Amino acid sequence: MTVTTIDLFNILKVRIGEGEAKALVEYIEMQVKDNLEENMTAYATKADLKEEVHKLEIKLEKMRSDLIKWMFIFWIG
Repeated sequence: MTVTTIDLFNILKVRIGEGEAKALVEYIEMQVKDNLEENMTAYATKADLKEEVHKLEIKLEKMRSDLIKWMFIFWIG
């Protein structure tokens, strides 16, 4: 059963009054939002992954050029 914000407000309004119900619903929404924002920092976004892949590609290109350089020096020597 899914309870929306409006449903929660209407249920609480009958039991504890309109002002208190509004304050409680706003508090719950704020806590859920803060918790979600706090947990979102633990996840990698597509942009984060693209940045890491780009860094790895740069490292691989550098290693490849170093390998070619050393192979050339080896065969010359």
